[in-house]
Amino acid sequence: MEPMNYEVWFITGSQHLYGEETLKQVANNSGEIVDGLNQSPVIPVRLVHKPVLTTPDAITATMQEANAAEKCIGIVTWMHTFSPAKMWINGFRILKKSVLHLHTQFNRDIPWESIDMDFMNLNQSAHGGREYGFLLSRLRRNRKVVVGHWKDKGVQERVGSWTRAALAWHDWQGMRVARFGDNMREVAVTEGDKVEAQIRFGYSVSGYGVGDLVAVVNAVSDDRVDTQLALYAREYELAEDILEGGSRRSNLREAARIELGMKDFLENGGFKAFTTTFEDLHGLKQLPGHAVQRLMAAGYGFGAEGDWKTAALVRAMKVMGTGLEGGTSFMEDYTYHLDPSGMKVLGAHMLEICPTIASGKASMEVHELGIGGKEDPIRLVFDVNKGAGINVSIMDMGNRFRMLVNPCKVVEADQPLPKLPVARVLWEPEPDLPTAAAAWIHAGGAHHTGFSMAVNAEMMEDFADMADMEILMIDNETRIRDFKKEIRWNDLYYHLSDGLKK
Repeated sequence: MEPMNYEVWFITGSQHLYGEETLKQVANNSGEIVDGLNQSPVIPVRLVHKPVLTTPDAITATMQEANAAEKCIGIVTWMHTFSPAKMWINGFRILKKSVLHLHTQFNRDIPWESIDMDFMNLNQSAHGGREYGFLLSRLRRNRKVVVGHWKDKGVQERVGSWTRAALAWHDWQGMRVARFGDNMREVAVTEGDKVEAQIRFGYSVSGYGVGDLVAVVNAVSDDRVDTQLALYAREYELAEDILEGGSRRSNLREAARIELGMKDFLENGGFKAFTTTFEDLHGLKQLPGHAVQRLMAAGYGFGAEGDWKTAALVRAMKVMGTGLEGGTSFMEDYTYHLDPSGMKVLGAHMLEICPTIASGKASMEVHELGIGGKEDPIRLVFDVNKGAGINVSIMDMGNRFRMLVNPCKVVEADQPLPKLPVARVLWEPEPDLPTAAAAWIHAGGAHHTGFSMAVNAEMMEDFADMADMEILMIDNETRIRDFKKEIRWNDLYYHLSDGLKK
């Protein structure tokens, strides 16, 4: 998803009370702000300057246009002067796009020696934004509020963060998720209400028999497989037994065929995310391992064992992180290091960790897989560089969907891992492992996550607001006693919230 193919409309509010000359100055100032923001390297989409809005009809018409504009992913609103908020009611009753309220003013400083009432009449954001803010609060409208001068880097970074979340939310609308096979049997958290997810989030989840995929895999030509093998030799360090003439070269050929077939299936169906499960592989010779890894690296969302919620989440996080350093992957908390001097989590999966988070060149290897009952699959093996990361999960709690967010610090392993033939990452969760794990479990957190070293907590919070989804943050401020209270308060709020919004 190329962010510059999309746009955010910059909408300025005012009224006719101040006269045409003032309105011309309002338009000029807002245009200059848009030009300045469009030069910022931390805002990935293009802002489009719209005419100053001064009447209810003009506001409603602009919101209708925004709804119909395919490239418009949201609106930034700014009250340069005082804009009576009743004018905005109908527009916000119909608006379907995400909203950011930029509470700024054109000038940074008060001109102490020259300030007069003309200046005061023009620069009324301080109270104009409050009038506008009341109306959106009265309408129970979720939005982001960014306060500060528009030239400040911190303000621009927060605007940029919101645009990345808006891109992901826009991407979810009409997105298709393919499930190859069903859910892993008897597993609870990967299940959920797919109809409710489509109603609330906009994406659809469809199941396909593995035989449908097998037919596409078997149709892949040997010539395409040969080309793919040459690509692998350039991009990865190939283990000796899968080189030309190696004892397991046939395993690599079959893995390449599976990757090409899966890609064909997903492209032909217009899918952006998918799931597999090792309990439903009928007709496939291997559990797709490196195929999933490489498809994630190409931008697809993925969830193992039929986990469609995580597949959609990983896709959203990949969209948010477009162009940023780091990467995003499907992940699972696998095992702990409980040394009191430094507790850590070892994250991994059977095979399916995305190489966008790899440190250096990944190794392509084949190893025994003790589950699934198929031939030994190919996988990419690598470690991950140190740095800031984040783990995110979404669960269906019955009456709502809940997002959990836990920032972490990725660290080096205490010792090498010579006998662990999977991609892996080691991290220290905020605020510490005992608190983070306890809070995660109290909240009913899933064992699958979207892990990223490109996306941050603010982006996820913005995204949850757009989705009107409960979000619980586990970070350095978390205390278990207070966290349990927050869960109970949220239970009550979400029981009543539908009534509040009517």
